[in-house]
Amino acid sequence: MTHPLITPTSDPLPSDSSDQEPMIRVEDVNRIYPQKGGDVYALNQVSLSIQPGEFTVLMGPSGSGKTTLLNLIGALDLPTQGEVYLGQQALTQLSHKQRARLRRDQIGFIFQAYNLLPVLSAYENAEFVLLAQGVNAQKRKEEVYGVLKAVGLQGLEERRPAELSGGQQQRVAIARAIAGAPALILADEPTANLDSKTGQDLINLMKQLNQERGLTFVFATHDPQVMAAAHRVIRLVDGQIIEDRRQTPHQS
Repeated sequence: MTHPLITPTSDPLPSDSSDQEPMIRVEDVNRIYPQKGGDVYALNQVSLSIQPGEFTVLMGPSGSGKTTLLNLIGALDLPTQGEVYLGQQALTQLSHKQRARLRRDQIGFIFQAYNLLPVLSAYENAEFVLLAQGVNAQKRKEEVYGVLKAVGLQGLEERRPAELSGGQQQRVAIARAIAGAPALILADEPTANLDSKTGQDLINLMKQLNQERGLTFVFATHDPQVMAAAHRVIRLVDGQIIEDRRQTPHQS
């Protein structure tokens, strides 16, 4: 399945001098929330670009703006000023319906709280986005069994979330995120509710998906294990980027 705005790459760590078009561009973005005591700048003149195939962490204390930035990149919110681009598409130029379609077809989301539907099985949760995309039944079956196997849940397809451990539920969430064949995965504190061993296992899984499928990952996280695995760490404080560094990922 291919999409017109974002094209995955087999290179998991592009260089700064890459001739590729950035997957993500954030240009002079402010996100302002009006308050009685004065405007609050959740983001203040933020600019960055992310290449296809990067494994990037947004880090910072609570209130630093990392989740706000993740929401803007994911078209869940819009900037007060400035622009966010996915490929060549300016997100503020899209209608509400177009942004919803872009999220459905182009972006996979992984959340701290898993956000699984409790009445659905692991299979049905992973299938959900494919149903929304209108994929036929045979193709859905092949894809869902494939992604559940890829995340280590073969044999657990019919279990509901309450019958799975926290780590298994997050694996279902990852399967759901990748089932629709996006090139971009956005993850908000995906290991926060997991013990360190389970968290590391999930990080290794996401690194594997990054390397084998060319998926681009952007995390908002406090987790030092996720930071150690990243190609790039962007640190925010008070809505501004104060550090943007590349690194050699730690091999676990």
